Amino acid sequence: MRAPRQIRATLRRVAVAGGSGEAGQNAVACFSVVSLFSGCGGMDLGFRGGFDFLGKLYDRHAFNIVWANEINQDACETYRHNLGTHIVEGDIKDAANSMPSSADVIIGGFPCQDISVNGKMLGIKGKRSSLYTAIVDAVERLHPKVFVAENVGGLLMKKNEYSLKKILDDFNGLGYNVSFRLYVAVDFGVPQTRERVFIVGTRKDMPVFVPPVVACQCPVTAREAIGDLEQRNADKAFSHVWSEAKVSGEQGNRHLIADRPGYTIRAECHGNIQFHYSLPRRISMREAARIQSFPDSFRFVSGIRATERQIGNAVPPVLAWHVARAVEDVLRGGQHA
Repeated sequence: MRAPRQIRATLRRVAVAGGSGEAGQNAVACFSVVSLFSGCGGMDLGFRGGFDFLGKLYDRHAFNIVWANEINQDACETYRHNLGTHIVEGDIKDAANSMPSSADVIIGGFPCQDISVNGKMLGIKGKRSSLYTAIVDAVERLHPKVFVAENVGGLLMKKNEYSLKKILDDFNGLGYNVSFRLYVAVDFGVPQTRERVFIVGTRKDMPVFVPPVVACQCPVTAREAIGDLEQRNADKAFSHVWSEAKVSGEQGNRHLIADRPGYTIRAECHGNIQFHYSLPRRISMREAARIQSFPDSFRFVSGIRATERQIGNAVPPVLAWHVARAVEDVLRGGQHA
């Protein structure tokens, strides 16, 4: 007999309270995950769950990330510090040999520079965005029950029509029910107007994926997200340090608006970090991490420039958490525990 819903929810919270160590994770983890293009771990943290953001607990999910890969050394160091030593550093073409032979879920945010409106708009013909084929290869090899591929909202632009069709055709050719949707991060409690596309495929023997519904009717504002840090002195250990780049004549001049969500956090190191809504400085790395919905317990162990890239390239953990919950529903036969 299954326990009542309230008891099951309590058990999940007890597991979360067990901490980030193996005992706490294994208490609920039952679905294995392989993660590609993991970065510093934003999507992986969302799938794992068990963290607090702006006073709200995001429960532990039933996922155990057994293998991850990232090419950037600084991002790998941050990932290991926060999520574990299972991440393999190096080019996916080389690292794929150490990938496990099976997994319930494959996730990955493939590089977006050639698709982003801030890039060269080469689509999947570009060197970096063509790396989505690594996810295709992994799905073909491991034959997971579900896969999730993430990229920028620009993938849905008319200019990228060929790229989107080719990506969907490649995944459909593997025998999956494939769907895609544009998500606006602010709709899910992330204090940022970031737009991202999630492509989800479910194996033919699994229920179809039902996207998560909008979870935040009242957008979280910049002031709500970072207002408590206004009087805090610079703190390197907490990543509360900021770029001294001056105002540029061409870019990087946006100021946050206190009563609105933040703008999309970008990864380029050319003075693009936004200015605070009231203080005479650019926002700090911790403030940028807050706008990306990273919990304060998540520590960045790199210098300011490397941290800037990691935060800007990340999938917002809170957005990933909601997608992960919907994926877990698929794996449980359409009903969440």
